[in-house]
Amino acid sequence: MKIKIASGTIFAIAELKNTQTARAIYNSLPIEASANRWGDEIYFPIQVNLDAEPDAKEVVEAGDVAYWPEGSCFCIFWGKTPASKGGEIRAASEVNVFGKVNGDAKIFSKVKSGDLIVLEKA
Repeated sequence: MKIKIASGTIFAIAELKNTQTARAIYNSLPIEASANRWGDEIYFPIQVNLDAEPDAKEVVEAGDVAYWPEGSCFCIFWGKTPASKGGEIRAASEVNVFGKVNGDAKIFSKVKSGDLIVLEKA
């Protein structure tokens, strides 16, 4: 499964894993939302309510696409957040990592809070 993540002229394709979280979000597409920035992370609420999966974690990698159960949010990580320690990339709390952006996720650093984000099946 692949999804397209777009904001204005910025877009990327993300490869999804074969997990319950990935399938639930893929099946809910398309989604339009207003971006929120938290350091080098974009997140926004979506109409999917899932629990943390057994492999949920706080420390993620650049390019990870995740679901934050605590806030019912879709997340894209590419660098440090206010919760990061040292060089790690840390979410606010445990997230279900369910995919990875193809290429350099730093392109999302141009997205500002309030910008429109569109998720579609690719």
